[in-house]
Amino acid sequence: MTCRGVRGAISVQDDSEEAIIAATRRLLEQIVAANDIRAENVAGVVFTATPDLSATYPARAARQMGWNHVPLLCSQEMVVIDGLPRCVRVLVLWNTECAPEHIQHIYLDDARVLRPDLTTRH
Repeated sequence: MTCRGVRGAISVQDDSEEAIIAATRRLLEQIVAANDIRAENVAGVVFTATPDLSATYPARAARQMGWNHVPLLCSQEMVVIDGLPRCVRVLVLWNTECAPEHIQHIYLDDARVLRPDLTTRH
């Protein structure tokens, strides 16, 4: 098996615990469904959030999904002029036999602008 990266991002309605967790969970659920990912094959997950999201850790959504033995890390996204506000990004490190060209990266809502080349399938 090879460790592959699955990327995704989602915009968050507002800086509240409920909104951050709901958006992150929606993103993770779509990544899991699109790629048939099982938690036992996840090597780790890195989350970033823009500085305007500080009400909670996005990783809490993964814990609520039962990813209790998956290493999770949250970090603040770097500030870029004209960058997308209120955005959670994720990198799932996944042990799989899936070829890179078959991996489904998921970009939702306003975050679709980050990778328009990958969002035409969703």
